[in-house]
Amino acid sequence: MMARRQSLAVLVAVLTAAGSLVACTDGGGGSKKATGPVTLTLVEYQKPRADAVEKLLPEFEAAMAKQGREVKVKLIRDILPDDQFKTKITQQYNAGEAPDVADYGAPFVPGFAGAGYLLDLKPYLEKWADWESFYPDIRDQIVQPDGKIYALPHEANTQNLFYRKDVLDRLGVSTTQPTSWPELVSRLKEITGKTGQPAIVLPAGKSWGGGTFGEGFLNVMLGTGSTLYNTDSRKWVIESSGLTQTFELYDELTKDKLLPVQALLNPEPWQPTKYKAFPAGTLPVAAQGTWGWRYDWGPAGSAPIPGLQSKVATWDYPSSDGKPYSVSSVAFSYEVTAQTEHPDEAVELAKWLSSGKAMAEQLVAVGAAAPRTGIDSVAPYSSQPKLIETGKQLSASRSFPPRPGQDQIAQAVAAATEGILTGKMDGAAAAKAFASNAKELLGPDQVETGS
Repeated sequence: MMARRQSLAVLVAVLTAAGSLVACTDGGGGSKKATGPVTLTLVEYQKPRADAVEKLLPEFEAAMAKQGREVKVKLIRDILPDDQFKTKITQQYNAGEAPDVADYGAPFVPGFAGAGYLLDLKPYLEKWADWESFYPDIRDQIVQPDGKIYALPHEANTQNLFYRKDVLDRLGVSTTQPTSWPELVSRLKEITGKTGQPAIVLPAGKSWGGGTFGEGFLNVMLGTGSTLYNTDSRKWVIESSGLTQTFELYDELTKDKLLPVQALLNPEPWQPTKYKAFPAGTLPVAAQGTWGWRYDWGPAGSAPIPGLQSKVATWDYPSSDGKPYSVSSVAFSYEVTAQTEHPDEAVELAKWLSSGKAMAEQLVAVGAAAPRTGIDSVAPYSSQPKLIETGKQLSASRSFPPRPGQDQIAQAVAAATEGILTGKMDGAAAAKAFASNAKELLGPDQVETGS
């Protein structure tokens, strides 16, 4: 989630063409139990995560030694943008050369699982007492359409509308929770009327890549009452009133000059918006996630905001039913390659890193919320009130589990919103273009219309 990069279309062909791989275990654990020393490989591709895990691995090895098991872990630090890492790990999976354990975001999982690259963790997790301490919605989100579980989440996020309380107070603009989009749009117009500048950054267009869907469009649509994915038919809903409403909102924000259009059309739109204008207070409202408290705007972040805790606050997303909501999601999770020679030890590593102090250290390093109970009192997480507060929102938030074909849906959303930004389409036309594009990208047998 940290790096915003456009997914590569070539991955679709690679994942589609790949055949299923045979797992090296019967799925119950123990069928390939090692009798001698074991060396595992673990890949991390983002520096804060790699730094945190590197410090923890000696403790894992010591814990295994106390159990009489000689397990060593070789950390592979492969620091890359999201799209480049996804391309590389796809090639490694396809060639049977992937590390035993990988750490990446939930949207990657459906495609890799469907291609047969990942080990089913469900038999292991069902025997793990700690699994019941993970929040029910988090557990539900990672179950794939085939009923299996291929990822062990060690982070969770909520997404909200972050705003500069200090700026709005100075402008005399209300900071109370807006309950509807018309109410919020009216407030944004008030801000722009007083500053002469855009008031909100909501990811849009092709340059933001998958973030346009996962950090903007989806969050808004979850409040429309329409369904985007039919779990019964396992098809994407590409025409609905909620989709049209969401595209029309983007159209309204664009035409009323509330969105920073030129910045959104730049190659790295998060730079002039989230890393410059929001910290400067000139773009006072931003769609953002939990990671913003640390990774973007914290003291060690990309664009620190002095006095962050007092200057920045959050609103939930407005809803058509008048019930504002935050959006929760599984962030990074551990996956075990189906071809590992040491499935038991690989799963044990994933479980250990998703427990106690190891989880607490990683959460603070990246600014994420605990996806389970029992971590709030564990240092250093216990000293992070914003993250603990975020964790408490998980039980009441709305969510959308990643599903096969999401990359194509995100691509169609990005193209349609780009049409709005460039003035080539209004909201209704963008909704039609999205439906047509999504149908072409996914195939007519993978889509349907809704209400």
